[in-house]
Amino acid sequence: MDKSRSSAPNYYLVIDLEATTSDDRSLPPEQMETIEIGAVLADGRTLAPVDEFQSFVRPVRRPRLHPFVTKLTGITQAMVDGAPLFPEAFAALRAKLIDHRHPLLFCSWGRYDRIQLERDCGLHGIPNNMPEHLNLKTKLFEVTGKKKLGMAQALALCGLKLEGTHHRGIDDARNIARMLPWIVGGKALAPGRPQYDPEAEP
Repeated sequence: MDKSRSSAPNYYLVIDLEATTSDDRSLPPEQMETIEIGAVLADGRTLAPVDEFQSFVRPVRRPRLHPFVTKLTGITQAMVDGAPLFPEAFAALRAKLIDHRHPLLFCSWGRYDRIQLERDCGLHGIPNNMPEHLNLKTKLFEVTGKKKLGMAQALALCGLKLEGTHHRGIDDARNIARMLPWIVGGKALAPGRPQYDPEAEP
């Protein structure tokens, strides 16, 4: 279960992963592998981005991407074929944004990214050792009372427009990080905001 932060961290680390998947049920969720790590580090006091990390990752279970993945994310076979394996990419993420930055809170939109990191670490037999996790989707529900908001809907709720390409790890991490002032910083949502159908976006 995700824990709420007990005290303000020095940094918030927003991570968004893209992974192998399919639209024909040929790839069970427990066999999915990360193919992109996108991460944005935000200052715990100002909530402004201070650094970021991006890496494609080469999958090993099913090295060939399902066409649905490329259609959804724009990540091509060539991008992952020349990418590091997960242990190398994960180590690079830790070295750049996590090590020597404490206290740090690992954040993601929902719990998927936390679970996927656990799966990848288990697959490769390496320790996870991630900091405490904050589910920003759940946290926004605590603030707004709105369940099941997709990232694009949540951005609109904050008065922000989606930037970059949705379902690209680094772009989604940047967009999620932009919402931190509203989710953990107490910034008021704009009055008269439109109502959204919570089932409209996964």
